[in-house]
Amino acid sequence: MADEVIALKASRERAASTMSGYLMLLLALLSAGAAVYGFTGLAGNAAEVADVWLVIGGALLAIFIAGGFFMLQPNQAAAITLFGDYRGTDRTTGLRWVWPWMIRKRVSVRAVNFISDRIKVNDQRGNPIEMAAQVVWRVIDTAQALFDVDDYRNFVKVQVEVAIRTIGSRYPYDDFEHKDVTLRGHLDEVGAELRKEVIERLAVAGITVDECGFTHMAYAQEIAGAMLRRQQAQAIVAARRTLVDGAVGMVEMALDALSEKNVVHLDDERRAAMVSNLMVVLCGERDTQPVVNTGTLYT
Repeated sequence: MADEVIALKASRERAASTMSGYLMLLLALLSAGAAVYGFTGLAGNAAEVADVWLVIGGALLAIFIAGGFFMLQPNQAAAITLFGDYRGTDRTTGLRWVWPWMIRKRVSVRAVNFISDRIKVNDQRGNPIEMAAQVVWRVIDTAQALFDVDDYRNFVKVQVEVAIRTIGSRYPYDDFEHKDVTLRGHLDEVGAELRKEVIERLAVAGITVDECGFTHMAYAQEIAGAMLRRQQAQAIVAARRTLVDGAVGMVEMALDALSEKNVVHLDDERRAAMVSNLMVVLCGERDTQPVVNTGTLYT
């Protein structure tokens, strides 16, 4: 029921009934010329009543016509109201004319580039992060932009910030196991969802979004150092895991080759010693020094 009431109150743009200003400009010049002609007659010796009417009528008509002119630039519209009642929108560029008692409010329908401030958001895991976005928006319904919201430019600013907070809290900033959709690792996907969220929020104001994306995304200063150390530790662990997996494979390959070619027969103890030595050589960060064993493995 509430949705139906909102839908009934929503404004919708419609074409206004206006006239070309060039024709009215010609009429205003003719009226001004008639007033000048009548004034010239009054200044002469043979003044007549018709001259008085020419001066008064021509001057009043010229002033009346002059009060109805307005100019529209490309990608600019004018919403026309009469005593608070919306009478339509004129989008025709050039010199236009409407009845002088009608109010004209110009609205730009050009694309506007907006970059939000950096705001602090808690991601899905509760980590504080800083985010900012860039949005290219434009007015597509002048009636909604002017009459359904109080200040549509400030409305855009507030709704973009709310959308950033919504998307930021919906996903984790990073996932070291690469299993979830993250803000940092899926910028295109998250940016598309942000655009959809902003469009839905700005629809009530007759505004659409042409382009949307994040311009800044990072951990907040209070946890940036800790998260950097965590990333470094994760990277080290991952590198060690890869190194160990490779070393185990090489040791297994070496032992299998020795057994197949009957180079040497190793019991369990000698095999364990060789595995230990090979693992030290392959996984060590420093160059190994050879040690000459003059005895046996058991003495």
